[in-house]
Amino acid sequence: MGEIATSNRQITLYYNSKSARAKQTLAYALADGFKVEEIDILKTKLTGTQIVELAKRLHITVADLINQDSPAYQASFEPHNLSTDDWIKMIQHNPQIMKQPIALRGNKTILVETPTDIIKI
Repeated sequence: MGEIATSNRQITLYYNSKSARAKQTLAYALADGFKVEEIDILKTKLTGTQIVELAKRLHITVADLINQDSPAYQASFEPHNLSTDDWIKMIQHNPQIMKQPIALRGNKTILVETPTDIIKI
């Protein structure tokens, strides 16, 4: 598919290390004995291809990856209707506005709404 490699033997977790939900999700995954590849989106800049691939795996648009209701978004931006390329640039320069955590395992990808969702993957 793209440049994101996945395995049925581990969970790849894209998350914001400052998010309480992400920390709890990571704790649940580790407590269940899963091998977890952690990708902190605040420390690891995502490529445009990775962002597009995450959106495709979630069956949403890149614009839908943006949490426009978050305080981080509202503090810096007003609601926008931008092109996919512009949304990608916004995520790359402001990763804290991306919806997360996103968990991948094999062919399955989920946007974690509550930390216990991680057991669904």
